[in-house]
Order: sequence, then structure tokens, then C-alpha cells
Amino acid sequence: TDAEVSTRKKTFTEVQTERLDQAERTVLIKCPSKINEKKLLQYLSSHGNVKSHFFFENRGISALVEFSEKSSIASLQDAVGIPGASEHHVVPFKSRLFTFTLKNPVSQRVEETQLHLSPQCHIPVKDLIQKLCLADSISSQMYILLNEYQLTEENIKLRFLACSLVRDFTRAYFPDSSVKPFGSSVNTFGKLGSDVDMFLDFRNTGKHATKMKKGPFEMEYQMKRLPSERLATQRILSVIGDCLDNFGPGCANVQKILNARCPLVKFSHQPTGFQCDLSVSNSIAIRSSELLYIYGCLDSRVRALVFTIRCWARVHGLTNSAPGTWITNFSLTMMVMFFLQKRSPPIIPTLDQLKELADEKDKHVIGGYDCSFVSDLRKIKPTKNTETLDVLLGEFFEYFGNFDFRKNSINLRKGKEVNKPESSPLYIWNPFEQDLNISKNVNQPQLEKFIAMARESAWILQKEDKTQQMINKEPWGLAALLIPFGKSNSSRVKNRMKGIGNDTIRSLLDSLKLNNANSQQKAVGK
Repeated sequence: TDAEVSTRKKTFTEVQTERLDQAERTVLIKCPSKINEKKLLQYLSSHGNVKSHFFFENRGISALVEFSEKSSIASLQDAVGIPGASEHHVVPFKSRLFTFTLKNPVSQRVEETQLHLSPQCHIPVKDLIQKLCLADSISSQMYILLNEYQLTEENIKLRFLACSLVRDFTRAYFPDSSVKPFGSSVNTFGKLGSDVDMFLDFRNTGKHATKMKKGPFEMEYQMKRLPSERLATQRILSVIGDCLDNFGPGCANVQKILNARCPLVKFSHQPTGFQCDLSVSNSIAIRSSELLYIYGCLDSRVRALVFTIRCWARVHGLTNSAPGTWITNFSLTMMVMFFLQKRSPPIIPTLDQLKELADEKDKHVIGGYDCSFVSDLRKIKPTKNTETLDVLLGEFFEYFGNFDFRKNSINLRKGKEVNKPESSPLYIWNPFEQDLNISKNVNQPQLEKFIAMARESAWILQKEDKTQQMINKEPWGLAALLIPFGKSNSSRVKNRMKGIGNDTIRSLLDSLKLNNANSQQKAVGK
């Protein structure tokens, strides 16, 4: 659609700025169960023009309401009362979270209408498989999966609102601060139900720097000095964490994890239903989010393939929401990007090619690492590659099923296999911090399981007789790959392992058995 094309062409920063601005004009209302949509909107409009709204289910019915003007919120807040302190005493923090109840419910029940509720989670894998069987090609199966799993417009608004509500707290201490989402919430690869990663940003806007040049004095604030940036980060997060815990409406299970490599505060934000991770700005993580955003916008096959591979990996227990020796979603995504760079002709450019297209405003050097790449999507030439997703899916499994992991590493800057700099089983160069391996956590048995599953999947796609399977109403194509292997064909999987190294086969087969039992529940999880 035209609308989609115009949203697709915006730069990452433009989209972020627009969404953050939208979130500042937004409130969240817990509604009575017998809510009349027309009456609610009629009332809200008395405080100003309502630009957009939607309802969703979250322990009852909630409405996200975006006003055209920020001043409408203050007008509404003036009309809202403080809850009566019958059994609890309240912390008198006035947020943009409200509860509406009907004054006289009986008289209003008559004109009850059916509300449209926006789904905030994706369908279970077993329901997805049934939908996929009705498609006419693997390509359309992959787009069905993408449509079921990707973030909706409504869900994205809710994510930015969660950040904006946290920012209301940080501004009490740091009036210039902002709280922005990064990672899967903004990189076009987010899945419904995933956590919201957010960071606290203190960076001044460029306007401020020009004012400082004027006048005869060098002027600076007197600020508290601490021995390290890490200590400052820990102190700030500790206080904000306490603040959310003590005063934040709907902030529950607040955990401060301040000794991690990247200190963070985890909490569950009940009004929006999200699990949130708050850290202090990490410029490199934001560059990674933008790089993926660019790749996701360049060609519709990119996202379809990534969502498919991630869902496939989850079903087969190759990825897991708990940290461990599993391949992470980020590593898998980078493997898909690398594969697409290696096609002939390439479907997406290498990072070095994106860097060559960068102009002055795209130059970013962070902690000595060059993180420059072009931000304007129009400067990137569209690919001449016309391969279908049917072909690409099979080729992906073929490529990594036969990849020489012992010798080679995956480098997205060059788009080339390069010799491994050290002996980790799986070596994927961090695109920006060139001395880091983003898949350092992956052990040999997990890598071998990935190879076996890739080979098995390539084999299933090659041997299948689609027409026959459709006549027999059997799962075919992508649907056949989303059913855990090993029930009927564990002997075949054993054969795929030949030449992979005997010592790990036993532990691998054990983990296969373990995974079969619970991988379908897991696939639904995240």
C-alpha cells in the first residue's frame, strides 16, 4: 500500500522521534466491562480532539487514547480524582494511567456494543500450522507467519507508551532525560509478546551546543563526580528502580541487576502487560537496532525469512528464552543477514558497503569503534535478485547445514566467510565491536544440533510431494518444518549427524528427546 511505502522510507530516527512524540500525547484507561465506545469518545473529546484509540484485553478492558494536543491530557487530569483510601493508602503520583467506572451502570447498559479488541500476543504454533496448510506456496506460508507474529501498529504504540510513562519518573530527577525503546521493539524484527528493552538517555540535543559557543565564558554545570561511568550508571538505575518500585502505578516485580556487564532494572509493567528491561544509553546497541531496521526495510523477503527461521529454531529447541548455551535470536538474525549478503546477486548490502554510502551526518565513532553507515534508505540501490522465498528457505538450510564452522566465521562487514580468530564453535563477528563474538555462548553440542536440524529441514523440503500432501491433508512446506522432528524419524536425524563428531552425539540425542516433550509449549512462549 502507499501508506506502507511512505512509512517504509522514513529514517530510523524520524520514526523514533515521531513515535515518542505520539506517546507523550497518549493516556491509558482501564475501562468498565460494559463500556460504550461512542460514549467514551464523546466524553474524552470534551478535553480535546482524539487522534486515535484502540481497546485491548489486559485483566479487563483497557483503552489507549492518543490526543492531538498534549494540553488535552492536562485538561483530563484536572477532571480525574484520587482514589478513596478505604483499605489501602495511596502514593499520590498522578500519572497518565486512569480507571474509569460507570456512575450509574444500570441506565447505560442498554446500548452495549461489540468492541474490537486488538490482539497483543500471537497465535499458538499449532493454530499457525493449520493456517499454513491452507496456503498455496511456501512463500505465502512465510508471509502468513510474518503477519501473525510481527508487532502490530497498536502493540508498537503500547511499547512507546510504556517508555514514555517511565520517562515521567526519570524527568523528576533529570528534566532533559528521555526513555527510548531499542532492540526488537524498533528494529522491525520484534515479535508479539516479546519484552520491551528501554534505555535512559541524557544526551543533549544539538541546539544546545550552538548556544554554548556564544559569549566570553566557558560555562559548565557543577555536577557530582564519580570515579567511573559504571558507578554513575549503577547509582542512577538504583534510584530509578526504587522509584518505580515505590511510586510507579502498575510497576511490579522490580529487580535491580546492577552488577551485570550492562547494569539494568527489570520490572513488569502491568497496565501495558509488558516485561521491561531498563538500562542506561548504550549507543552501540542503538546502532545495531538501526542497522537491522535498514535491512528489514530494504526487501520484504528479509523479515519473512528471519521470522520463519526464528520460529523454526524455537520449535526445535534451538533457541530458548532462558540464557544458556543456546543460539540467541540475535545470532540467528545475523546468520540470516549473512546468508542474504552471500546470494548472487546479493539481496542486502554488506556493512562496509553501507558505510561507503554514509555522509557527514551518518558518521558515528563510539568508544573507538566506527559505527558509521547510511541512514537514508533512498540512497541504497534495490537488489536485482528475484529468488522466491521458497528457494531461499531451502537454500538457507542447505548453506548452513554444510557450512565449515570449524574453520570459518561469519562477518557481516565484509559479507564473507573469514578464518576464525579464535576457537569458539560458532563465531559471528559483532558488526561494530569488531573484537567481540556475538555467539560466544554457543557450545559444540548446540551448534551440532543446529546443523542436524538444518540438514533434516533441507531434506524434508527437497523430498516432499506437495500435491500429495495437500490431498492427504498432511502438513507440507513450512508447516512440516514446524512440527518437532524425532518422533517418527529420530533415526534419520542420527544419520544427519554422521561425520559431525561422535563424542557429542549422545548428549545431543538426549537433548533432542528432552526437547521434543516441551518444545511445542516453548514455541508459544516467546
